[in-house]
Amino acid sequence: MNQIVEITEAAALHIKEMMKQNEEENAKLRVAVKGGGCSGLSYGMGFAQEVEEDDIPFELHGLEIVVSKEDAPILQGTKIDYKESMMGGGFTIDNPNAIANCGCGSSFRTATKVGTPEEC
Repeated sequence: MNQIVEITEAAALHIKEMMKQNEEENAKLRVAVKGGGCSGLSYGMGFAQEVEEDDIPFELHGLEIVVSKEDAPILQGTKIDYKESMMGGGFTIDNPNAIANCGCGSSFRTATKVGTPEEC
């Protein structure tokens, strides 16, 4: 099993709770990269029912995760966490491949993949 991203236990617990609330308990977490955002690329997370032919599946903290082979090099080594603060909670994404990030923290670019920057 090839682990592309690291998901902390706190993030996995929150994702499982979201799956339960959305009646998606049997789904997999899809972590993806898409064009856009003010730095050119942005992260995507959602629920997937199927493992596609070009997906790399793996499991962490009892959570099934899929990443496409195309996105794997961009996401390799990325850490996804969930943090609570006085202002609420949210996911944090730390990608060692990102050479530029925007202020919102959800848009980035790498040395080899610039994407399509958009206005914030």
